[in-house]
Amino acid sequence: MNANKSEGNQDNGGDILSQRRRKNQELKAKGVNLYPNDFRVSHGISAVRQQIEQAPELMGPEGPVFSIAGRMMAINRFGKSAFIRIKDGSGELIQAYLQAKALGESFELFKQMDVGDFIGLTGTLFTTRTGEWTLETREFRLLSKATRPLPEKYHGLKDPEKRYRKRYVDLVMNPEAREIFLRRSRMIQAVREFFIARDFLEVETPMMQPVAGGAEATPFVTHHNALNMDLYLRIAPELYLKRLVVGGFDRVFEINRNFRNEGVSTRHNPEFTMMEFYWAYATHADLMALTEELFAHVARVVTGSAVVHYQGHELNFDGEWPKIELLDALVEIGGVDKRLLDDREGLLAFAKENNISVTKTEKLGKVLTKLFDVLVEPKLIQPTFITGYPVEVSPLSRRSDTNPDLTERFEVFVAGREIGNGFSELNDPEDQRERFLMQVREREAGDSEAHMMDEDYIEALEYGMPPTAGQGIGMDRLAMLLTDAASIREVILFPHMKPVSI
Repeated sequence: MNANKSEGNQDNGGDILSQRRRKNQELKAKGVNLYPNDFRVSHGISAVRQQIEQAPELMGPEGPVFSIAGRMMAINRFGKSAFIRIKDGSGELIQAYLQAKALGESFELFKQMDVGDFIGLTGTLFTTRTGEWTLETREFRLLSKATRPLPEKYHGLKDPEKRYRKRYVDLVMNPEAREIFLRRSRMIQAVREFFIARDFLEVETPMMQPVAGGAEATPFVTHHNALNMDLYLRIAPELYLKRLVVGGFDRVFEINRNFRNEGVSTRHNPEFTMMEFYWAYATHADLMALTEELFAHVARVVTGSAVVHYQGHELNFDGEWPKIELLDALVEIGGVDKRLLDDREGLLAFAKENNISVTKTEKLGKVLTKLFDVLVEPKLIQPTFITGYPVEVSPLSRRSDTNPDLTERFEVFVAGREIGNGFSELNDPEDQRERFLMQVREREAGDSEAHMMDEDYIEALEYGMPPTAGQGIGMDRLAMLLTDAASIREVILFPHMKPVSI
């Protein structure tokens, strides 16, 4: 198509919008239905291409008649004829040729169409002199009139904030955005199929809970009028999934939406997707082996390889990943003096010297993990397991048999960020009660992220939960890795943002 004759679609502010609104009113006054719903599509554009690729002899006026529909993305007018390009839900484009002689009165309607309008076309295929497959249009129908113009083709929608706020336009104009969410969909499907193939049962647990539990986070609060009680949007499904293990479901998983009332950043969105699974008669060591298998499998499904390129790094999910204890990582990677590891006051002084924010009232375990977050986490580029977390920061994890101050817990780090958290589950109801009480005291001291007391969950444990291991994996962060996205907003269709007026 001749680009210099292509109809402009640049948004010049209110002028074009006003013109289009006037045009719509004029068309309505002439009896034109701007939004009909009686056109029937026989083929998607990708199906048309597949059929002709398999049988090229079908090309020509005697070939099959196709009825296609989609959004007009470009118009080249030549008086009594025009070439256009339309795109459908497959994301593919096809060219069409329209002539006044063939279309009669409907060509006059076509002359009132704009880039962005949805149309229906019926015709056969032919090849232009440049070798492009083109629909010889026999019937033209307006299906939906677009009032607002799309961004200009060559500049597109580039500003990230505008792209996130107007994702629907982003998906129309930017094939890269579309591909991100196609990959994300394949990723979720691959995760689901992986666990179903291993006899895990997919379940659904409450999103509104009387007690916010399963993680250390500040919850969103809502109110149920009929019951006259406050409820919390879940910060994690963990405690309900473990109730199901108590009930006899030995392998369960849930791909779930969680809500945490925390800051917004390139790594955080207050509403996000997690996958959590629980496996009876397994240990945290079993989880790590399964995690290696899962990540390599999903990477191959989504990208075709277990080696993924992310923000200049080559990440290898294949094989066995390094396992480093948290205390060792602080010394070997973070540069902390080994003699300080059990010296809370010394660590507080070290944190102050290195401008690391740690409050004086925090216990040793939390000081250690905060130092880890700053000194070690950004340096963990290749997939790595960090093990041996302190009991103080692991209220739901089983204690280590060799060191009761630590737990059988690990976190998964890739590209300098946490992707997953797993552990052998604490199934001793008395120990669990003491851990909850410790969290309650921290909550009363002002820590809004500390765990609440959950008496019903303790009662469930008193009925007996088998030895179990469980893990949560951040689906949004995994999607970032598999799509080379620098910000979590790139992989969430509609990320939360302040209103424009604020």
